[in-house]
Amino acid sequence: MTTGEESEGVGTGLDGQGWDATRAWVEKGLSEGERIERAVRLRGGWTSEMRRLDVRGPEGPRSLVLRSFVKPFFVRHAEGLLSREAAVLALLGDTDVPAATLVAVDATARYCDHPSLLMSLLPGTVRLDDEGADDRAVLLARQLLRVHRVPVTAETRPRPYQAWTSPERVGPPGDTRRPELWRRAVDVIRREPPDHRACFLHRDYHPGNVLFSGDGPGLGISGVVDWVETSWGPADLDVAHCSTTLALLHGVPAGMRFADRYAAAGGTLAEDPGAHLYWRLLDALAFAPDAEKVAVAWRELGRTNLTAGVLTRRLEEYLQALFDRYA
Repeated sequence: MTTGEESEGVGTGLDGQGWDATRAWVEKGLSEGERIERAVRLRGGWTSEMRRLDVRGPEGPRSLVLRSFVKPFFVRHAEGLLSREAAVLALLGDTDVPAATLVAVDATARYCDHPSLLMSLLPGTVRLDDEGADDRAVLLARQLLRVHRVPVTAETRPRPYQAWTSPERVGPPGDTRRPELWRRAVDVIRREPPDHRACFLHRDYHPGNVLFSGDGPGLGISGVVDWVETSWGPADLDVAHCSTTLALLHGVPAGMRFADRYAAAGGTLAEDPGAHLYWRLLDALAFAPDAEKVAVAWRELGRTNLTAGVLTRRLEEYLQALFDRYA
């Protein structure tokens, strides 16, 4: 979820065009006298449609966030994704992780037009500019450690992590001049996953899913969103995903520094460099061949310089940097 906005007005967005049932479901759960005044489309995501719902009633105004899956692939998987997010939001309510409060969920679209989840609105904004990226990365590392330390029981432990690529699915860029680099990277993830100590993972932790507020000395993280992929697995995997994203957003050095920042915050990663390399490459190769999927969302939020060519080059340079350090 992001905070890029596109106002849809009270008469659109949740009226007509397949949203009547969803609007009725939301309004049924509101307090007496409350009504939806406006729906505001939140831009920057690609797995689901996100809307801020401005509500007014006897107790004054408030805002909620509605997540709805409308793309066929995600509709098919919505029951698991939204049920998982609902359970995680309930779990995080008693922790120091700034997550939204669950309001309601209809994971199978029994009442809504599309599988949907309704939650509170968190303060802050997504910040993807290069300016201030180093300061934000330090906070990202500290917050990720708090995520990994979320206590769970046998009943609340999330599902085991799932890999997002495999050797057979990796496609190197068609115009690469370093095919041997890609073959070498793929060969690393052909091995069995290294032994690891598992912990609570966000699993999609990156700057696009973290909200910031304040500036300078007052800069802070005000929210962590998008908990549909929450899993149980090695801390290295969450660090890997954030590292890859930082490399694509801000350049390879930014991605290479994040693991050090996580360790400096008190986090523990695999002692064996080869094991850590496995997790880093398992994540990075899931972006191949060109990372265009994430580029679309980032360009919507103003990073128009992140063309497919730029991201492809950064991804390839990042693979080489990983080998230079950990192989």
